[in-house]
Amino acid sequence: MIETIVFDIGETITRDDRYWASWADWLNVPRHTLSALVGAVVAQGHDNAEALRLARPGIDVAAEYDARDAAGRGEHLDESDLYEDVRPALPSLREAGVRVIIAGNQTPRAAELLRDLDLPADLIVTSGEWGVAKPQPEFFRRVLEEAQAAPSATVYVGDHPANDIFPAKAAGLRTAHIRRGPWGHLWADAPEVVAAADWRIDSLTQLTTLIAD
Repeated sequence: MIETIVFDIGETITRDDRYWASWADWLNVPRHTLSALVGAVVAQGHDNAEALRLARPGIDVAAEYDARDAAGRGEHLDESDLYEDVRPALPSLREAGVRVIIAGNQTPRAAELLRDLDLPADLIVTSGEWGVAKPQPEFFRRVLEEAQAAPSATVYVGDHPANDIFPAKAAGLRTAHIRRGPWGHLWADAPEVVAAADWRIDSLTQLTTLIAD
């Protein structure tokens, strides 16, 4: 029986469109150029921050984050950044008695913005608040502490095989890989993802049926 479902954030709960568009504008490169670079580093299996380094060699990403904030062009999230299935899926899971957690690799500011959206979740937390990020095992130990359920009764839902599916599986959790965003689409049918994911989904609303079955 599934007792807790934990959701990744970027390209699972929220679109990354605004995130990359804002970076392209800040670095003064065409949005399409940065989008293409993101696709290239994804295909090569690199961290997405590598796209920023390709767009501006030698960039100090952390320093640029601070500079954007100081210029009033820092992180922003609103209702338009949510995928359309988030609002229907989360309350239906809670009504089914499932504990709902949102936990991903994001900044403390992103956590504040998400909580301001009043999402139907029991907990919203980010790696920036925990001080540990995926795919580190400690992140998933923290997930299990908050899940209040056995690993076999906890599902981690995400788009990124290396950050979400593989380490969650290694921690003993059940996993659902969502075909969403560049990582989700590119690696959806990879044999290693098919083998590691307990479920492969195209929409979060499918989870209600899956846990019922």
